[in-house]
Amino acid sequence: MMEVKAHKKMIRIASRKVRLAIDLVRGEDCGRAISILRNTNKKAAKDVEKLIISAMANAEHNHDMDINNLYVKTIY
Repeated sequence: MMEVKAHKKMIRIASRKVRLAIDLVRGEDCGRAISILRNTNKKAAKDVEKLIISAMANAEHNHDMDINNLYVKTIY
């Protein structure tokens, strides 16, 4: 099984505040993770959502993977 990575740098939010949004989606299906983040009232949720969408795009274009079978294995 292949892994896909995405990085987001220079987020101007404290790491403990970003961790609150990250903990919500760890281990979830990517589609479900995006819907959780869209309904979360945290500023960091938007940046985490962009990160997951970027990872999904990397999987689809660089590795020819089906985006319907992706999940968030590790996020930090």
